[in-house]
Amino acid sequence: MSQTAYRNDYATGQADSRPWGDWAVVDAGPGFCVKRIRVVPGGILSLQRHQHRAEEWTVVTGTARVTRNTNTIDLVAGESIGIGLGDIHRIQNPGGADMVFIEVQTGVDLREDDIERLEDSYGRS
Repeated sequence: MSQTAYRNDYATGQADSRPWGDWAVVDAGPGFCVKRIRVVPGGILSLQRHQHRAEEWTVVTGTARVTRNTNTIDLVAGESIGIGLGDIHRIQNPGGADMVFIEVQTGVDLREDDIERLEDSYGRS
């Protein structure tokens, strides 16, 4: 019987600030990471994709504008969307108050550098 070797660089309580807002790890373990992400009014995350993880986003406050591949949709509190492995995606806050969503990452290799930025409003690569 083979065992999967998980890599997870996230730890509960880890947090970071970004030009668009901030994130904090709520829980993490083998094969998963749960983040609370706050996006300030007008904030937009980079257009990106991941090679090693899928994500599920659930909006808890505010309105989110989500791009997934060629589709763009608005989500409100209580609505969610799945981001598959390799999907091109981004989320932004078109509203006038903070937008908060919960991100659940799943995969065998979870780390912050699994981000391929395709476009970024803040000049990051």
